[in-house]
Amino acid sequence: MLTGITHLALTAKDMEKSVDFYCRVLGLKKAFELKHPSTGAPWIVYLHLAQKQFVELFYNGTEDNPWSSSRCGFSHICFEVDDIQEIAARIKTAQYKLDSEPKLGVDLNWQCWVTDPDGTRIELMQISDDSPHGKVAAGKPL
Repeated sequence: MLTGITHLALTAKDMEKSVDFYCRVLGLKKAFELKHPSTGAPWIVYLHLAQKQFVELFYNGTEDNPWSSSRCGFSHICFEVDDIQEIAARIKTAQYKLDSEPKLGVDLNWQCWVTDPDGTRIELMQISDDSPHGKVAAGKPL
């Protein structure tokens, strides 16, 4: 039985820039690094999100992977936030551009969008108790 999502793995073109974005801007904490077992070179940086949840950043990305709505597979990651206006302001203060300003979605949750330094689409969502997500999480009927 599945019990959760432990990590999201991304490959970074510029590790310093990616760590800065996820830690300083979005508020994750750098947890630990692993060296490659055969070369000893820097290999993976783990950023702690919550409990047993991490963002795993691999070094040495070289090829862009632009998003397309017609491409199958991974589309975006959604992080839950407690204050959508605060995270939107924090992103702008850090000189990153929001792809979409905060707005109330059809699911009754507040959301905004940003792209990380390597082009990964990120949805930020403030979950409402009245939304389907909030109701399911609280064990309430839809």
